[in-house]
Amino acid sequence: MAKKSQSSQEQSAEAVVDKLGELGAEDGEVCVDQVVETFGARGYGPMLLVPALLGASPLGGIPTVPSILALIIALIAGQMVVGRTHFWLPEFLSQRSVSGEKLQNARDALSKPAQVMDKLFHGRLEWATSDPMPRIASAIVMVLCAVIVPLELVPLAALLPFSAIAAFGLALTVRDGALMLLAIAISIVSLYTAANSLLF
Repeated sequence: MAKKSQSSQEQSAEAVVDKLGELGAEDGEVCVDQVVETFGARGYGPMLLVPALLGASPLGGIPTVPSILALIIALIAGQMVVGRTHFWLPEFLSQRSVSGEKLQNARDALSKPAQVMDKLFHGRLEWATSDPMPRIASAIVMVLCAVIVPLELVPLAALLPFSAIAAFGLALTVRDGALMLLAIAISIVSLYTAANSLLF
């Protein structure tokens, strides 16, 4: 029973955010490759959740950061669609770095929301997080990433698609099918809102 509790604790939004803070505390500069190596072994969920949370945090307010995060997420999601479990990124992205202090600040900003998410979301409708849903989610995530880049020109507009991607990541992390279905709904709203922002 204790083992199950520990495993559940490791697969939570709070555990992911805490690990992000630990990475920032260990090094003055943390490169993308370190983040992929740290979270890649935890499955698809954290690999979507971590960059999406960073995009929704104050770090996402830095110019060009949302576009870089969207490109990273899109490349990872594309590999998820074809079933890869070891993720590759081109060197110009994998060697990009962020200061450890900024990661710790992001952890501080995201810690309480992560605790709330863990209380609200847990294993429900697990069939909706089993194959082929992770691949379908990854395909939707790629579409969301495509609209984040132009949305960077509109203040705070990228927050909604990043939130949808984070919802997909959290759903896969805690195996909550109800959240997976909610993430699909948020994605539809995000794409509709993006279309209105960019076309009208």
